[in-house]
Amino acid sequence: MPEGHVTHRLARALTGTFGQHEVGVSSPQGRFAESAALLDGHVLAGAESFGKNLFVEFRTGLPETFLHIHLGLIGKFNLAPAAPPQGIVRLRISDGQTAADLRGPQTCALVSAARCDEVVAALGPDPIRDDADPDGGYARVRRSGKSIAALLMDQKVAAGVGNIFRAEVLFRHRRNPMTPGNRISAKEWASMYADLSQLMRRAVEVGSIDTVRDEHLPEAMGRAPRDDVHGGEVYVYRRTGQPCHVCGTPVKSAIVESRNLYWCSTCQRRR
Repeated sequence: MPEGHVTHRLARALTGTFGQHEVGVSSPQGRFAESAALLDGHVLAGAESFGKNLFVEFRTGLPETFLHIHLGLIGKFNLAPAAPPQGIVRLRISDGQTAADLRGPQTCALVSAARCDEVVAALGPDPIRDDADPDGGYARVRRSGKSIAALLMDQKVAAGVGNIFRAEVLFRHRRNPMTPGNRISAKEWASMYADLSQLMRRAVEVGSIDTVRDEHLPEAMGRAPRDDVHGGEVYVYRRTGQPCHVCGTPVKSAIVESRNLYWCSTCQRRR
C-alpha cells in the first residue's frame, strides 16, 4: 500500500500542474462517470493530503466539491503527457497537455467539505504536516497493551505510516517491535515521531524511502546497493535472512497486523 509520502507528492503534483485552471474530468472506465460530469470543465483549486487520504478541491458551486481518493493496496494515480487512456482508468483529470489517470483506488468519491473534515478527524497526526500534534498519537499508544509494531500501523496513531516506515523507524530506535505501547515513554515517542517526520518529508522530496544513515550506505560499507523493486536503502524491510547492516545478524520477519514485519533480533532487543 502506498504510504503517506506518495499522497503528499500527488497533492503537490496535482496542484502544481492543474491548480487554478479549468480541467477536463472523465471516467474512461465508466464507474465514476456521473460525478466526473459534475466536475468537468471546472477549476481545480488545489489538492491536499492527510495521511494516505488525498483531497482534490474543485470550484463548482455545488455542495460536493472535493474528490476524496484513497489508493488502498493497489491504487495508482499517475501524471503523464495526455494520450488515449490505457487499461482500466477510473478517473482522468486533464488540461489537454497532461493527464492524471487513477486506477484501482480503494476510494474515489465526490464529497462535501464536511465529509472531508470527518475523515481527517478520524486520523492521527500526520508526520509530514506542520499542523500535526504528535501528542494525539501518543495518547493512544500509552493506553494500549498492543505491540508498538501494531500501533504504528493504526492510522489514528500516525497517519500515513505504513509497513516500510514502521519497520525502519523501530530499527533506527533499536526498539523491539513486540514492546507494548504502554511501555513506550513520552520522550521515546517524541523522538520516534520526529524521526518519522524527517524520513517521510525526505521521501516526499526524493520520491523514495531511504532510511539508512550515511555510515551504513553501500559506498561507506563497501557493499552492493539494494536490489529491490521498491528502491531506496533500508535496514530491515524486505531483507529477511540477509545480514543486518549494523551487526550482521540475519533479519527476521513475521506477520503483524496482517502485514510482514521485519526486524533485527540483536539490534532491537529493547523491550
